[in-house]
Amino acid sequence: MDTPSRLALWAELAETCGLVTVQQSLQQLWMLLLLCLVCRLCFRLGGVSTVKHVASLLAGIYSLFLFFDSSMLWVLLLSLLCYLVLLLNRHSSFRGLFLSVVILAYLLIGELHLIDTVTWHKIRGSQMVVAMKAISLAFDLDRGTVPALPTPAAFLGYVLFVGSVVFGPWISFNSYQSAVEGRELSWAWLRSSALCVLKSQVCLLVSTCVAPFLFYLFIPIQGNAVTQRWLHAYDTAVSFHFSNYFVGHLSEGTSMLAGAGFTQDKDKVSWDLSVVKPLSVEMPRSMVLVVTSWNIPMSHWLKTYVFKNAMKLGTFAAILVTYTASALLHGLSFHLGAVLLSLGLITYVEHVLRKKLASIFSACVLSRPCAAVCGHQHKKEFWVIGINLVFSLLAVFHLTYLGSMFDPGDDEQEVERGYTAYHTIHRWSELNWASHWVVFACWVFYRLI
Repeated sequence: MDTPSRLALWAELAETCGLVTVQQSLQQLWMLLLLCLVCRLCFRLGGVSTVKHVASLLAGIYSLFLFFDSSMLWVLLLSLLCYLVLLLNRHSSFRGLFLSVVILAYLLIGELHLIDTVTWHKIRGSQMVVAMKAISLAFDLDRGTVPALPTPAAFLGYVLFVGSVVFGPWISFNSYQSAVEGRELSWAWLRSSALCVLKSQVCLLVSTCVAPFLFYLFIPIQGNAVTQRWLHAYDTAVSFHFSNYFVGHLSEGTSMLAGAGFTQDKDKVSWDLSVVKPLSVEMPRSMVLVVTSWNIPMSHWLKTYVFKNAMKLGTFAAILVTYTASALLHGLSFHLGAVLLSLGLITYVEHVLRKKLASIFSACVLSRPCAAVCGHQHKKEFWVIGINLVFSLLAVFHLTYLGSMFDPGDDEQEVERGYTAYHTIHRWSELNWASHWVVFACWVFYRLI
């Protein structure tokens, strides 16, 4: 394809895809953004804290109605169930564990017997946010981080907080309480919120209008059938990645616009909520950092409330428990479960292999960057950089393989219903199960050295 033809296609794509995508997105989001702003102003006006919690609750309920219509009743039912369980067990020291079991049972029964598949997939994200908030509060009550069970208004205002109930992210109860106090309105707050919303729209455009045509219109690469399969897998993975960045940056914007997502050092307030780090995923040092950068608040939640509690079982078992918990929170989805458990295996093998290599060579080749002062002798040598580069390329390879299954193919409705087990197995078999074989080879190499 010559340059003029490619430019003409770019212009047509910008008009038929780009403008339409942004227009539809803003039509769906402007009311949510307005509700976040109204909630922020209510927090700032002062008055009785109960009134602020009720304002947060009402704004959250209305935002759920805007996106899910009557299906939002299932989210409200989960919220009420969580508070009832905490209230009945207010004198127990195992509220976190007990509530986790109740929520898991509710999610499984709801998905299998009460809610149709399409509706479940629509409300799954909000269900997960409410569940994570309630579980974290229960464990914080057990640990004394939160001194007493909040009032019904405070609890429901927290779990249904308008800034995070639709798109996330998870925030702690103490962070919500800080938001309710109502920090001063400032240009820094407005600028940070607006910038996050803008970044979300850019990511949406890349996911919808750029990534699917990456190797056709933008980076024309030809090859045999195997090469084309891997290029298509990379297209699919990048599109999926940027759809996640869209949600992540949008959740940053809505949370900060509603008054959450800041840090305070003495009198200085910084609106610096970070949910995703796209560069750490697209140009990764390791799969370990990919997992933490994919959704920073959820990674923190899993580490604090699942991984640390499961460490008594051993490191490998704790990793499996953590990824299993994440998979169950996402619902009974074979493809998500397969991805998350594969991620658990990949990150564990990568971690132990790089740890052993760092010990053998006394080099800074761990999954995470070493501190400025560490005990390794070799830090910036070319061969050290080379080893880290190999693992970075390996991470891109794994991400391409894992992301390949998010291609709906010819059946767009499959996205709404959820991918089947056949879809997952078929996509990975097309790539000859390459990532799993590489992980197995890395594990064998780790055992031999």
